[in-house]
Amino acid sequence: MASLTGLTANPNPNKSFEILPNPGDSVSSLSFSPKSNLLVATSWDNQVRCWEIVGGNSQPKVSISHDQPVLCSAWKDDGTTVFSGGCDKQVKMWPLLSGGQPQTVAMHDAPVKEIAWIPQMNLLVSGSWDKTVRYWDTRQANPVHIQQLPERCFALTVNYPLMIVGTADRNLVVFNLQNPQTEFKRIQSPLKYQTRCLAAFPDQQGFLVGSIEGRVGVHHIDDSQQSKNFTFKCHREGNDIFSVNSLNFHPVHHTFATAGSDGAFNFWDKDSKQRLKAFSRCPLPIPCSTFNSDGSIFAYAVCYDWSRGAENHNPAAAKTSIYLHSPQESEVKGKPRIATGRK
Repeated sequence: MASLTGLTANPNPNKSFEILPNPGDSVSSLSFSPKSNLLVATSWDNQVRCWEIVGGNSQPKVSISHDQPVLCSAWKDDGTTVFSGGCDKQVKMWPLLSGGQPQTVAMHDAPVKEIAWIPQMNLLVSGSWDKTVRYWDTRQANPVHIQQLPERCFALTVNYPLMIVGTADRNLVVFNLQNPQTEFKRIQSPLKYQTRCLAAFPDQQGFLVGSIEGRVGVHHIDDSQQSKNFTFKCHREGNDIFSVNSLNFHPVHHTFATAGSDGAFNFWDKDSKQRLKAFSRCPLPIPCSTFNSDGSIFAYAVCYDWSRGAENHNPAAAKTSIYLHSPQESEVKGKPRIATGRK
């Protein structure tokens, strides 16, 4: 379990601790190593940066560059290697632990929006705005398989054998990775607006979907489980409605976090249909977030996400920050709903 007591204190409204130095532009993804507290951040300044969180301190380790903004990141399951993809239409493999140089292992015809490593298949999967998902053996130049999508890939989540790809036009394409070359199911998002993020259930029975309209859908794959589906509103303030940008399941308690363009993050229990903890809003949006491997650290970025266009970009106030929160057990452990007597 990580303790964050020694990190630099700052005016964060949730008393979260800040990782330094700050990235030079907005953060697009955050990924913890599955084997240690190495945290990777990708950003719009073309950089992939790594910090080590040790004994209450964040230590910058190494960084690499892409030719264009970086949009996504993933770790190999053994914690040795980082993958990153972005607007240069490629995925780089970075043997971070051995100090090796990054090499290109995947190519698309448009920016790469999502990547995931699938250890059970020893393959990398990449989703792009070129309307394909591609599977890669990193030792080979060409993809093992190219899967056509109905539209551009906006979100992707894998919990083997379940993979869901969210595309433009609110398509959600479900794959059984034991038969990866065939769509298992294609459904329309239960949410009425554009898909922003996805998270497969830990038990692989369904997934969460978040949209730009401050709403999350809890959806089961099996037709016999459809009565358990529901949606709920979140990341709203009065008449202002904000995008849900990130969904993360806690690796131990299987509750989940949402983070949004309102600058807030919340912890929820889908089984008892309740919010476990609401946190104070930060001054800028939260575009991405993640738990570490044991759930003792929740990392989130705070920066402008361009959701209000260039006219609302204030370079003087456009600081990019990455914060770490130590979840208390009461914040992330599921609990039964207390009956209120209402039907």
